[in-house]
Order: sequence, then structure tokens, then C-alpha cells
Amino acid sequence: QVQLVESGGGLVQPGGSLRLSCTASGRIFSINAMGWYRQAPGKQRDLVAVSRSGGSTNYADSVRGRFTISRDNAKNTVYLQMNSLKPEDTAVYYCNAVMKSYMGSAYSDYWGQGTQVTISS
Repeated sequence: QVQLVESGGGLVQPGGSLRLSCTASGRIFSINAMGWYRQAPGKQRDLVAVSRSGGSTNYADSVRGRFTISRDNAKNTVYLQMNSLKPEDTAVYYCNAVMKSYMGSAYSDYWGQGTQVTISS
């Protein structure tokens, strides 16, 4: 069984910073990509940033230049450094990983439980 455990959410004022962390544990053979999605009330879940094996990254236009995604492959951990936060960044942030549990398996999507990020004065 694979688990993704997130931490680092909270309440911060506009212009502030937060750092989210997500660690994958359990039976893991290979991780292809790890990333972050977010879902605001009444809206769909959207990609925020993704880091793929090989080092490539992608960001949503709304966060590019403010957020930075990074990975520690030895720890199966992905981070999201969020700077210059805006009220519109308020959402539940979900960690996602595309992984396979053993050599012969296919890659599957795994999700964390979500962490609330609230930007408000």
C-alpha cells in the first residue's frame, strides 16, 4: 500500500510564503512524476506544478514565477515553495504521484489527503 502524506498548509497574509511537503511511503518501485494540484470551493481540481523524472517541471500560468516545485528523490518527497501569495491561491492543495509499486506493474496515480491553504488578511 502506498501513502502520500502532506504537510505545511495554513493561514497566511497576502504577500506571504508557505512551503508544502509531501512524502510517499509504502511499496514503491519507481516514481515517474510528483506534483501539486489545488481545488477551490465550487471549482475543479487544477494542476499547480509538476516535477517529472529527468528534471522537467511545469507550472500553471497563474503561479509561474511565484511558486517553485522541487523533489528529493532519496526521500520520495516533493516540495512546493509558494511566495507572494494571493487570496486567489486559497484552496485545498493535493499532492499527486505517478508511481509503480513493483517492476511489472503499470504506473498509477496516487493522491494525498489534501492540505488547506488560506490567504487572507
